[in-house]
Amino acid sequence: MTVAALAVRDLCKRFARPAVERLRLTLPPGELYALLGPNGAGKTTTLRMIVGLLAPDAGSIEVFGVDALADPIGAKRLIAWLPDEPMLYDKLTPLEYLEFVAGLWGVEGTTAAAHAEELLRWLEIWEQRDQRCEEFSRGMKQKAALAGALIHDPKLLILDEPLSGLDAAMARQVKDLLLERVKQGTTVILTTHILEVAERLAERIGIIHQGRLLAEGTLDDLRRQSGLAGSSLEEVFLQLTAPGHA
Repeated sequence: MTVAALAVRDLCKRFARPAVERLRLTLPPGELYALLGPNGAGKTTTLRMIVGLLAPDAGSIEVFGVDALADPIGAKRLIAWLPDEPMLYDKLTPLEYLEFVAGLWGVEGTTAAAHAEELLRWLEIWEQRDQRCEEFSRGMKQKAALAGALIHDPKLLILDEPLSGLDAAMARQVKDLLLERVKQGTTVILTTHILEVAERLAERIGIIHQGRLLAEGTLDDLRRQSGLAGSSLEEVFLQLTAPGHA
């Protein structure tokens, strides 16, 4: 039996009000999954709990069979996390940043250097490898941060709005890189407000609203669940998240 890349069971988190309520997700290895929802639906809170940045109030999280709550370090070794705001050390160059991140993960030097060059070339920022990150545009910073997330070859890649701030050409490079990683067996879960991206890239889509998973499956599955045969993902999304529908 294949071990799930991610298994979330009855996950709960409350702040002033419930942010995530009894959420269940199961992702197989090598899948690109899009988690969609309106602002404040609980998407980022869910991802932050999965990567270990936020403690859940209840529930369980397993990453490739590793209990992320009982063995957080073991789970984190399998995960890469890219938040919606690029997190870089602006005084470092991309090469220095990747060397630093690879060192944190214990990646051997020669291997890290090879991975760094491969990623920077793929993302087309190899020519800027010796420039300080503070000189970069938002899009270039996003690509450098993505390279940092991938430097240790994670098995589960989690991205919160990865195309935010990217122009069309940069977004295409990132999408191509994600699809290539999925072909190689990496599991990807991402959030995006660009529904066309989810429609084109994701094998399955989950729609979360008010902390609950309203619907999940392929686009055809979601069409059936919403009663909108032949509709776009945008129409399905608006129907499922409309007041009173759930």
